[in-house]
Amino acid sequence: MSENEGDKHVPFKATTSTHIIAGGTAGLVETCLLHPLDVIKTRFQVQSQLHDSGSRFQYTSMFDCVARMCRNEGALSLYKGILPPALNSAPKCALKFFVFDEWKTLFTGIRGMPHWLALSLAGLGCGLLEGFLINPFEVVKVRQQVVKDKFSELPSTWSTARDIALKEGLGSRGLSSGLTATMLRNGSWHMVYFGLYCSVTASIPPSHGQRDFIVRLSLAFCAGVAGSVLSSPFDVVKSRIQAAQPQPGHVKYRSCLQTLVTLYREEGFLALYKGFVPKLLRIGPGSAIMMLVYEHVSRQLAVGL
Repeated sequence: MSENEGDKHVPFKATTSTHIIAGGTAGLVETCLLHPLDVIKTRFQVQSQLHDSGSRFQYTSMFDCVARMCRNEGALSLYKGILPPALNSAPKCALKFFVFDEWKTLFTGIRGMPHWLALSLAGLGCGLLEGFLINPFEVVKVRQQVVKDKFSELPSTWSTARDIALKEGLGSRGLSSGLTATMLRNGSWHMVYFGLYCSVTASIPPSHGQRDFIVRLSLAFCAGVAGSVLSSPFDVVKSRIQAAQPQPGHVKYRSCLQTLVTLYREEGFLALYKGFVPKLLRIGPGSAIMMLVYEHVSRQLAVGL
């Protein structure tokens, strides 16, 4: 989404429809292509050295995780929990780009505010809102991803959501668990991603053809990786809170800060970056795919409009 495209005077209805169609398409494509990496990332994040050490469920590498899942749970197990993000990816991404443009207009209108800061704050705002809205979907997704039953025996998405709501409620122990961590994860990632990508693309000379494609692809990839470095600890905390507790009947991971401190004390600093490799392999290309699909569809819609 280039700076010039965001500043064009387009009727509100046309702008909104662009966000819905282009953003929705980008989100759905990215989710369907890269979901297996999200499953692998979650498996590593909830893997505790204290409770899983010496267990046959302890994964030693990405390849070990994939091999064990395919052997014990079936190849389709890599797509466990795909329905919740597939259902929310289109409206989520449409809302994300729309809210970002609205916040960008607001912050860039403040006299004296650096352009990069305005873009970062706009990204932070849209990320916090996104995290708030998608959290119940994330709870259901994580619960399905960590179940080690065969894919054919996995409870349906609706059944999982209903059980969580009935047994654990809609509050901080149920469908709203990990809300703060989800908002901080999404807010910090979007702050870095949009702040870096949009400010750099606005400062480089315009180009065309293959060179423009490579430049934007590289920038989106690097911005996604940079955002992941900051947001990864919140992502691990989110997964620990939202997954089933390690000891039934005892709530070990309660709040974002408490879980962050517990992880650091019991498992060390590197525990805050568990699952970082599959996360990078997903977020880096995913960021590039999302932005390129969004910009391509937006341009096609602009020609049609």
